[in-house]
Amino acid sequence: MNRREFLETVAAAAALPVVARQDAGQDWGSPVFDLHFHLRAQPASNLAHLDGVGITKANLLTRGAALENLKALQAAAPGRFTWFNSYDVSRPDAEQVLTQAVKDGAQGFGEMKFHVAADGPELRRIYALAAELRVPILIHFQEVDHFPNEGTWGTGYAKTFASILKAYPKTTFIGHADAFWANVSADYQNEAAYPAGPIKRGGVTDKWLGEYPNLFADMAANSGNNAMSRDPEFTADFLKRHQDKLLFGSDCSCADGRGGGVSQSNNPAASRMAGKCVARETLGLLKRSASRDVFQKIVWGNAQKLLRIPV
Repeated sequence: MNRREFLETVAAAAALPVVARQDAGQDWGSPVFDLHFHLRAQPASNLAHLDGVGITKANLLTRGAALENLKALQAAAPGRFTWFNSYDVSRPDAEQVLTQAVKDGAQGFGEMKFHVAADGPELRRIYALAAELRVPILIHFQEVDHFPNEGTWGTGYAKTFASILKAYPKTTFIGHADAFWANVSADYQNEAAYPAGPIKRGGVTDKWLGEYPNLFADMAANSGNNAMSRDPEFTADFLKRHQDKLLFGSDCSCADGRGGGVSQSNNPAASRMAGKCVARETLGLLKRSASRDVFQKIVWGNAQKLLRIPV
């Protein structure tokens, strides 16, 4: 699809009457910012998901050359999208490409999802670059395959990432995915992508969010929802204690913001989300588990502050 066709299809969706688009989604009692929204191939579907859920703005996660389509989408739906960019960290031109993305308007790096160690040289140079450019970096941590031969991503989180947080105090890290969220429980041993049952207090993710000012949490995907669904008493306290460090995100691939199509990228380990919109499910969970003020921080205020977005 060329730029003109992209613009036309997005503009058609954006031109729907405002009342009709708002009626399609739910009123959450607060504007909602989705930190973790992957740019979709069909341009109108970007808006269909946001409007179906009732999301005000979204942060598009892109990889490599996406500027042309991004600019077209932003022009057709002004004020609704920011963006992060990622690039293969093993390539020698990674720093050059990511620096150019920030010059072009990217407000962060991510989703950084690569088959490398969390404390390896490939990511270390990007941590340093994020500090230099004063942008956050969103990292996918995963130690268990979702399906055979998928591989793991950003490995060694529980054992090594405290040293990274100490070594790069000027870098703003946003943790995401299975290993990050499973480690809210102190008894996690990489035995499952999405562990179940009550949470044992003292997990490293919970501990580090309290200890390190440069660590934030992306609540997206089945991983974030699963962690907050396991133990309601823990969840209420966790949200209150870390209310300034938590950021709502969806990472949802459903078509309409109501569970249509394929959710969670057809991940068999996330079958609990089949036929559901993870964005809608997580927003509902947060609203039930937090006070109004805490909910508003998590779904709107914290992202606006972290990304320096005018209200």
